[in-house]
Amino acid sequence: MSSFLLLLICLGLGVLFARSGRLPRDAPAVINAWIIDLALPALVMELLPKLDFRLDVWYLALSPWLVFIGSWLLFDRIGRRLQWSRGRIGAVVLTCGLGNTAFMGYPLIEALRGREAMGLAVLGDQLGTFIVLSTGAVVAAAIYAGREPHPRAIARRVLTFPPFIGLVIGLIAAAAGGWPPVVDEVLTRLGSTLTPLALFSVGLQFQLGFGSGQRAPLVLGLGWKLMLAPLLVWLVGVPLGIRGLPLTVSVLEAAMAPMVSAGILAGQFGLDPRLANSIVGVGTLVSLLSVPLAHLLL
Repeated sequence: MSSFLLLLICLGLGVLFARSGRLPRDAPAVINAWIIDLALPALVMELLPKLDFRLDVWYLALSPWLVFIGSWLLFDRIGRRLQWSRGRIGAVVLTCGLGNTAFMGYPLIEALRGREAMGLAVLGDQLGTFIVLSTGAVVAAAIYAGREPHPRAIARRVLTFPPFIGLVIGLIAAAAGGWPPVVDEVLTRLGSTLTPLALFSVGLQFQLGFGSGQRAPLVLGLGWKLMLAPLLVWLVGVPLGIRGLPLTVSVLEAAMAPMVSAGILAGQFGLDPRLANSIVGVGTLVSLLSVPLAHLLL
């Protein structure tokens, strides 16, 4: 309950500070740099050595790819037909292809399914969603930003992406038996800044006044992310024999709000930042109702 309350408070404070005019205009960019370059890698390096890697939960790692690839195929086609700009298509693909499975997903899944489901949620986030963010999302962002998708350039971008570096370091630490207590404490403290700062950043950039032509991509994008994506994960998982808590957690993670980091990534590549932040902000509010509803339907 406290994590859920923190989510609402930080989002609300961001909105209030944005209206107060007390922060400089580049405040979101500075906060986002901290999140992407420091807090998120630290969180990954801290959590990976503590995970229990189980072979029977592979679907948790697969389902985020289903959501992301589905988003890419769907909105590339819709966007071209509706004559959206490449930046607009990219913003929808990124924000509606990646779910907020960490700092919103963890507290919601714990509240809905109990502490037992938290380990599965962490596995799905780190082995699924985070890998998609570090690889597929970076490739998509580079393509829609109008840059030549040279394999070397994309590989360089992926390999130098701070969260991806954190993933590699975390896996090495896990293989070596974990971090010394003092290092683990430092990583924990750095990683703990991600949730409040990320939601505060979303609040700073929260937009309900849409620009020209933005209402349709927002509605279509959230329709996919909050309703059709979890349905797809359920429809694929059941015939594959996925049952019980792994299926439930996979579906609930697919139903989560658009990922804050995906909105930040869209902004860094110049992919319609205003639309990206609107999708994240509105999606966060709507998901507070839609995720519990998905749980009831399960």
